[in-house]
Amino acid sequence: MIALISSGCTRHILSCLCRLPRKRESRRMLTSLFVNSSLLRNYAGSARLTSGSLRDLKCHHTVGASSYTNRTHLCGELRLKDVGQKITLCGWLQFFRLRQFLILRDWHGTTQLVIPEHKKQELEDVLTNLTVESVLMVNGTVRARPAEQQNEKMATGQIEVEVSDLWLLNPRQLQLPFELKEFHKVKESLRMEYRYLYLRQSLMQNNLRLRSRMVMKMREFLTNKHDFVEVETPTLFRRTPGGAKEFLVPTRDPGKFYTLPQSPQQFKQLLMVGAIDRYFQIARCYRDEGAKPDRQPEFTQVDIEMSFVTQEGIISLIEGLLSSSWPEEKLTFQVPFPRMTYHQAMSLYGTDKPDTRLSWTIKDVKEIFSEEIPPAPVIQGLRIPKGGKYISSKEVDDIVKFSKQGFSANLLATKVKALTSTSKLFSKHLFEKHHKKLVAMLELEEEDILFLSFGNQYEPHMALGKVRLKCADKMEEKGVTLRNKEKMHFLWIQDFPLFLPREDGSEGLESAHHPFTAPHPEDQALLYTCPHKARSQHYDLVLNGQEIGGGSIRIHSAQLQRYVLNNILKEDSTQLEHLLTALDSGCPPHGGIALGLDRLMAIVCQTESIRDVIAFPKSHEGRDLMSGAPTYVSQDELDIYHIFVKK
Repeated sequence: MIALISSGCTRHILSCLCRLPRKRESRRMLTSLFVNSSLLRNYAGSARLTSGSLRDLKCHHTVGASSYTNRTHLCGELRLKDVGQKITLCGWLQFFRLRQFLILRDWHGTTQLVIPEHKKQELEDVLTNLTVESVLMVNGTVRARPAEQQNEKMATGQIEVEVSDLWLLNPRQLQLPFELKEFHKVKESLRMEYRYLYLRQSLMQNNLRLRSRMVMKMREFLTNKHDFVEVETPTLFRRTPGGAKEFLVPTRDPGKFYTLPQSPQQFKQLLMVGAIDRYFQIARCYRDEGAKPDRQPEFTQVDIEMSFVTQEGIISLIEGLLSSSWPEEKLTFQVPFPRMTYHQAMSLYGTDKPDTRLSWTIKDVKEIFSEEIPPAPVIQGLRIPKGGKYISSKEVDDIVKFSKQGFSANLLATKVKALTSTSKLFSKHLFEKHHKKLVAMLELEEEDILFLSFGNQYEPHMALGKVRLKCADKMEEKGVTLRNKEKMHFLWIQDFPLFLPREDGSEGLESAHHPFTAPHPEDQALLYTCPHKARSQHYDLVLNGQEIGGGSIRIHSAQLQRYVLNNILKEDSTQLEHLLTALDSGCPPHGGIALGLDRLMAIVCQTESIRDVIAFPKSHEGRDLMSGAPTYVSQDELDIYHIFVKK
């Protein structure tokens, strides 16, 4: 008996109590042994500690959400068809009035409970101690509500439960930091600090359960239909050259560190060498970089790799995966998804992840202004239809300033007040000379806003790409519907450059994707002459303007991989000797992709932040506000790992 109690097995405790002789001394002796059990104290205090009632706490071996528990139903599932049934419900007290009506809530919904007059005296002790958000269990009978009392706003609004037994399992003792009401807005800092409370909200319940269902469907599609093997890869690894900043994990060996992998990239390639052939994993990944609304230092991706595959095979697989796992009630897209090259995306939208729900596109107007504007290789224009009606001149100026940041391209803007005149940002002579061509080329109308940008390479496009999104944000803030969140606009982007100039401005190239990406078959010779011109076999999947997946066909030749690392990227290939040795050991051609599960679910759930689809996310600064992590540790603990902190 003591062993059962010490392990916290409350159900066994209650069962043993039920089997005791009905003598006050025996029950008093056992109860005194476990005076620290709040559950038993509450049962005793509620005057419900009787052998007969405790025997009602059966474990129900049905199929569904109530199986193997003491309840028979969830709070949101009772209907008129259940009238007359004797049921058991468990949940949190959401509302209590007149010492008679209670609203009980669980993850599934709410049910109204009614205390009959003849039970009020018997349950007096329990009713006196009730506080909102206390945990209750009730036995009762389902009955129909009187017609005038039915509540159409509640799924269970046609019925109520007449209570026969009521147990206060755990009272809410503390003052809660915020009200758990759907209409009550809570600061994000509080939602993070008291995450266990915010998880009770229907928003989080729905999001996490939808995420669980989608992941299960993905597993079924990959394993049951296509013979993929789910493999867990290590989270303690070594540094990977290039890519994102990695977290370091100290060891007891002086100066030696593990890293937390930013992705299972090397492991999944090694699995292909090991003849696993088809791999997937719901993988935990880590990047030591600032958190953003769509990024966390730790995140989850659906990681996939296949042998003997081409881009077409990966693309078709992912389209099938998403179609089969997508919630049926939200299925608003068809396959195959549209495709676009990197050059097309940058030229039309100024970004490699365009939101194609917006029809506005960038157009080349160099031939119109080449004489007046100082020589520039690229001159681009963007029309914002009816933007002048909703965006003020000051807001236009702010958009120009914001969009120019980080670019050397020039950016000008004007409102089209009439088709023969513009604001003073353009000279009258300039517009008079070219307005007919501009109107024709950009299809300008009154109350439009015209933006022009000129500079080098893709910089004018990128500046106008920022303008495009910023103007859409401003117009939507003022009630204009431009991007329907319920519409899913998927888009594949292909033919990325294999290498880009280093982001830090130093000489040399860096991988546009990662150093293991294979060159486009037609451009492999360029690696030895003009590597900056080579295209890659890299493909991204974009959804509503957000990158939700990226992958590539990999380099499976050790010789080519060494050349890319040593000669082009100037990286130390000895750090990857294990991978290069594997490639030389008979490596099949292979490729894969990773879908960002957090970002994907945020779009599916129509929420702005991925923190709303993660149970315990980090803050903008990468901190855990609930536990206070990261925290300081003592020097004694640091000494084990030969670490001294500079002050």
